[in-house]
Amino acid sequence: MYDVKITNGIVVDGTGDTRFVGDVAVKDGAIVEVSRSPLPGEAAETIDATGLLVTPGFVDVHTHYDGQATWDPLLEPSSGHGVTTVVAGNCGVGFAPVRPGDEKWLISLMEGVEDIPGTALTEGIDWSWETFPEYLDALDRRRFGIDVGVQVSHGAVRAYAMGERGAANVPATPEEIAAMAAIVQDAVEAGALGFSTSRTLGHRAMDGRPVPGTFAAEDELFALGGAMRRAGGGVFELAPLGASGEDLLAPQQEMAWMRRLSEALDLPVSFTLLQIDAAPDAWRGLMDESLRAHDDGAQVVPQVAARPFGMLLGFPTRHGFSGRPTYRELAARLSPEELLVELARPAVRAQILAEPDVEPDPTVLFDGMFQLVQASLDRLYALGDPPVYEPTPDRTVAAMAAEAGVEPITMLYDVMLEHGAQHLLMLPFFNYAERNHDAIREMLLHPAAVSGLSDGGAHCGLICDASIPTFMLTHWARDRTRGDTLPLEYLVKKQTSDTAALFGLGDRGVLAPGKKADVNVVDFEHLSLSMPRLAHDLPAGGGRLLQDAHGYVATMVGGEVTRRHGLDTGARPGRLVRGPR
Repeated sequence: MYDVKITNGIVVDGTGDTRFVGDVAVKDGAIVEVSRSPLPGEAAETIDATGLLVTPGFVDVHTHYDGQATWDPLLEPSSGHGVTTVVAGNCGVGFAPVRPGDEKWLISLMEGVEDIPGTALTEGIDWSWETFPEYLDALDRRRFGIDVGVQVSHGAVRAYAMGERGAANVPATPEEIAAMAAIVQDAVEAGALGFSTSRTLGHRAMDGRPVPGTFAAEDELFALGGAMRRAGGGVFELAPLGASGEDLLAPQQEMAWMRRLSEALDLPVSFTLLQIDAAPDAWRGLMDESLRAHDDGAQVVPQVAARPFGMLLGFPTRHGFSGRPTYRELAARLSPEELLVELARPAVRAQILAEPDVEPDPTVLFDGMFQLVQASLDRLYALGDPPVYEPTPDRTVAAMAAEAGVEPITMLYDVMLEHGAQHLLMLPFFNYAERNHDAIREMLLHPAAVSGLSDGGAHCGLICDASIPTFMLTHWARDRTRGDTLPLEYLVKKQTSDTAALFGLGDRGVLAPGKKADVNVVDFEHLSLSMPRLAHDLPAGGGRLLQDAHGYVATMVGGEVTRRHGLDTGARPGRLVRGPR
C-alpha cells in the first residue's frame, strides 16, 4: 500500500525529457514508482492529477533565510511557489560564526546588503550559537515546511577571525588566513553546503562599508577554497566584482581566477550573471568565457535571474513623493492603511503635487530615494495587475504622461493611486537594457547556468523575486508574447535537477524511484501571479513584499503534503540539509 498515489498527471520529471501522462507513487518519504500506465494498488491518499502537471519540487539555491529560518517554519514567500528546498548563506553574509557582542554588527551587515529589517532580525533571532556547527545544530532542532541548506559566509568568517580588521577589509596575514580556513573547514565538515563571498561594491553594511572579503586577495580566496576541498567539497559562490557595473573590465578579470580556482581545487564556482545598462553587451563576454571554461571541464556556473532585477516602487513601499512635507507628516502619524486612504483624497493629492521636496538626510538610509525615482520616470514601468514583467516602452511613466498630456510627476502619482493606492511600478536596474527579455533568454539557455537570484527572504521592501520559480513556468513556458518562449521541460530541469546537482543534492530534483518525494501538482493552465503586496508580518511588525501564486494544487515535501491550493497544511517534514562531512 502506498502512502500517496498521484494519478493520470502530466509528468515533467526534471530530467529535461519529454513530458508524459502517468502515475507517481510515494511511500516512506520516497518515490517508489513512476509509471506511464495506471499503477495498481491502494494508497492512503490519492491525488487525481488529470490535466495537471506533476513536477519535482523546486530547489532555490539563492536565498537569504539565514535569520528567518530561526523563527519561521514556513519560510514564505518561497514555500508558496513550489519550492521544497532552499539554500541560504549567499553573497558573503550570514549569522555564523559570531563572537558574543558582534550580533548587532552582523544584523547591520545583513540589513545593509539584503534590506531585511534589522528590528525583525533583532527580535526574531535567538542567537543560541557561536560557531557555525552550533548554528547548524540550532537549525537541526527546528522543523520546517520545506528543507533548508546553508553556506558559510565570508563576511561572518572574516569578522570572527580578524575582528575589526576583518570588518574593515584589511588584507589578511598568513596567520589570519589559516584561522579563516580552519573555520571554513569546520563548517563544511559540519554540513555547510558551500562558502559564499561578495566582491561587488554595491553590497555594503548599514555603516556604508563593503562586505568583509570584498577586496580579498587570491591567496585568501584559494586558501578558503582549499579548506572546502579538504572538508569534502561544496559550492564556492560569489557576487563578482563588476556585477553592478562599477568596473566594466572586472568581470573578465574575475572569470580568470574563478576558473583557476575551480580547476585547481575541483570545486564548482557559481557567480551572478546580469546585464547592466552601462555596458549592455558585457554579459556576453562573461557568458562566453564561462562556456569555454565549461567546455574545458571547469565547473564555472552562472546564476541567472529569469526576469529584470531592480525595485518595486509605490505608496506601500518607497516612491517619488517621500520628500514632500505633507507626505512625511501624514506617514508619521497614520497607519499604513489610513495613509493610503488619505493619499487618494483630491485635496491631499493636489497639496503633495504642489510642494517642493525637502533636502534628504544623508545619514538616513534611502531618505533620498525620491530623487532617484523622479530622475527615472522614463524607465519606471507600471507593473499592472496581473503584473507584467516585460512591459513595452509605452508603459513608462514618462510615455504615459506624454500620451495623456500631463506632467510626468502627476502621472506618477495617479498611476500609484490605481488598485486602491496599492499599485507598484518596476524600476529595472539589470536585465532590461534593451527593454525586453531577449538577453535573459540567452542567459537561461547557457548549458551550465542555473536559475537563481530569487533572493528569497531578502530585499523585503524592494522586490519579491522569490516568485521567480512560478514566473519561470508562467512567463517563459506559456505567456511570453514579445519573443520566443522556452520548453517547459527545460525550465523545470533548470530549477530542479540542475540546481540540486550544483549543491550535490542528488537525492532530489527528479521524479524517479528512490528519489526524495518532493513533488508539485500544478494547474498549469491557470497558474498565475498576483500583484505584490506589502505585509507587516515579520517580528517587530517588520514589512515585506509578498506575492501570491494561484494554481499549485499540492506541494509535497518528503512525501507529506505541505500545501494544498496554496495554503499551509500544518505539516512540517522539512529539515536542515547537511552537505558532505
